[in-house]
Amino acid sequence: MMMSVRKVLLRFLIAGIFLTSALLHATALAGPPFRTDDPEPVEYKHWEVYLASQYFNFKDGSIMTAPHVEINYGAIPNLQLHLIAPMVNANPAGEKAHYGYGDTELGAKYRFIQESEWCPMVGTFPLLEIPTGKSSEGLGNGATQLFLPIWLQKSSEPWTTYGGGGYWINPGQGNQNYWFFGWVVQREISKKLTFGAEVYHQTPNVEGGESGTGFNVGGFINFTDTQHLLFSAGRDFSGPNRFSYYVAYQLTFGP
Repeated sequence: MMMSVRKVLLRFLIAGIFLTSALLHATALAGPPFRTDDPEPVEYKHWEVYLASQYFNFKDGSIMTAPHVEINYGAIPNLQLHLIAPMVNANPAGEKAHYGYGDTELGAKYRFIQESEWCPMVGTFPLLEIPTGKSSEGLGNGATQLFLPIWLQKSSEPWTTYGGGGYWINPGQGNQNYWFFGWVVQREISKKLTFGAEVYHQTPNVEGGESGTGFNVGGFINFTDTQHLLFSAGRDFSGPNRFSYYVAYQLTFGP
């Protein structure tokens, strides 16, 4: 009887570590369609609205947002306000799957250096993950998280390159603070299509966890001036993520 209870507790602990690690990958959505972000805010009084889904597959199960809504607004020149409201499907291997509302993401992107001929654009985009998801079912982290990054960007048409990184403050039982770094190179193929690739590295975010170094390829299609399709897919070279994808319908509008 005691051995049976210990096995159940061990399985619960393993599932909890998996879900915490997976949710940290899945809810920190960064710059669509990539995990790496850029320093360029939405234009003043303009809006970006996404209906999106992001999926991660690990050896211990899978997790996805199904769907999540992202809203960005240019509140003042050089400042963008940000919200992500996700529905999450957590499916650890051998355990019961759960579906429900996840952790809410709030942020503010501020560009403090404009791009010039020789100087890159520079900005920051702090993110606050509010524990609104039910952590006992793997739908949330259970504690407030904070991301403090610096992002850079330089363009030379038709090419754009951007990246940087930052530090995640990640409290909670079994969690630990960690770093994320990434870089993207993308090219405008035509007015309708842009394609790019990303490499990233993340240090362990849970005690006893492993770091991950990986890639994504993707881009976006402009159906009209206001309607867009964003997409990417990739995996870790080394790390827990065996496959992931991102897909979103984006609506942009403003005065």
